[in-house]
Amino acid sequence: MTSRILFVCLGNICRSPAAEGVFRQMAPEVETDSAGTGHWHVGEPPYTDMQTAARARGVELADLRARQFKPEDFARFDLIIAMDDANLCDIEALRPAGSETPVRLFTDYAPSLGMDHIPDPYYTRDFEGALDLIEAASAGLKANL
Repeated sequence: MTSRILFVCLGNICRSPAAEGVFRQMAPEVETDSAGTGHWHVGEPPYTDMQTAARARGVELADLRARQFKPEDFARFDLIIAMDDANLCDIEALRPAGSETPVRLFTDYAPSLGMDHIPDPYYTRDFEGALDLIEAASAGLKANL
């Protein structure tokens, strides 16, 4: 059984912390974390607008802090979830030799959405839409554990 899941986006201030927050509420028995492929926001809390949108849905993100994805994460987690293809490629570029930890797109768990990625609300400003997708993919992920 998958008991440790890492959610990864670009800066670790919008999509991946929201995914961590939503999924830890849906599946509290699973250890979750989030990270970004970039380093720009390390140590910062999730973006204020994402926190506000998540809080309106009963999901608290204030305790989370951004960190950068590192090769050691392949050994620490049973499953790594990328928010888009660029993140997936950046993650795979850091894969240690011999690591078999699966890396999947989050939208793979919600094929009915017809989306191949979770759009970044930092740029789109659509925090509600991102959360809708994250909730659907989280439900699909939980059903597949």
